[in-house]
Amino acid sequence: MGKYAVRPVKTGIKFSLKAGNGEIIAVSEIYTTKSACLNGIDSIRRNAPIAALENQTAQDYEAAKNPKFEVYQDKAGEFRFRLKARNGEIIAACSEGYKRLDSCLNGIDSVRRNSDSPVVEEE
Repeated sequence: MGKYAVRPVKTGIKFSLKAGNGEIIAVSEIYTTKSACLNGIDSIRRNAPIAALENQTAQDYEAAKNPKFEVYQDKAGEFRFRLKARNGEIIAACSEGYKRLDSCLNGIDSVRRNSDSPVVEEE
């Protein structure tokens, strides 16, 4: 099972969702309070399992309703994803770009599988 690693940063607090092997599969924005950070985790737990998939790399893709995972290509041509909540806010993004689309989709599946992981605090 994975974990949400919550840790302080210079400007606030953030979390990383880690798979069972310790690899970071998604990261959060920086929150100003621990409470807000924990609310972000709760939002992933609620939204990731039911989120639609919107592959923005496909020609003539159909826009999905929120909550959704958006798959896109960055400026370097790598595949990335972000998870949007029902209100359209980004609540998590992949921690690295993927060379192949199927690897990016596997990352999304990992977020779904690990969305109910426990929270641990890290330094």
